Amino acid sequence: MSDQPLPPSSESPETLIIEDCPIDRVRLSNQAKNQLIKLKRITKIEHWNVLCRWAFCRSLAEPHKPAPYNPPADSNLEMTWHTFAGDLDEILLLALIYRCHKDGLPTDPETLKQQFRLHLHRGIGYLVAECEVKKLTHFIRLLYRENKNTD
Repeated sequence: MSDQPLPPSSESPETLIIEDCPIDRVRLSNQAKNQLIKLKRITKIEHWNVLCRWAFCRSLAEPHKPAPYNPPADSNLEMTWHTFAGDLDEILLLALIYRCHKDGLPTDPETLKQQFRLHLHRGIGYLVAECEVKKLTHFIRLLYRENKNTD
């Protein structure tokens, strides 16, 4: 038996997961859009997708599941998965799949779509609710403190 790793297969789990990403587009609620407008003003971060990535990761860092509700898709703010995730698309999708496993949820396409929307909306709410977030440096300090507390 050889100890050398097998060459990547076109049927490897990573390939199947990424090529079949169930999240194509996401449309945010009006409330989330207004919260993002506030965050853009406070942080001076120009792009929606960057703030949405921070929000998604902020929610994933919480130990409890997001409340099961269906945020309305009633705004004109919509982005594709690729726009949201950028070069982090594989990592963010795998983080979502891991979180579903951790929460005892299935990883079928509908559950992944639902959990993505829930984490994104919850994370946006968390970022806006932090009173300390008055400018970008406070924002970074807050996230650093959150990560330090989980180590």
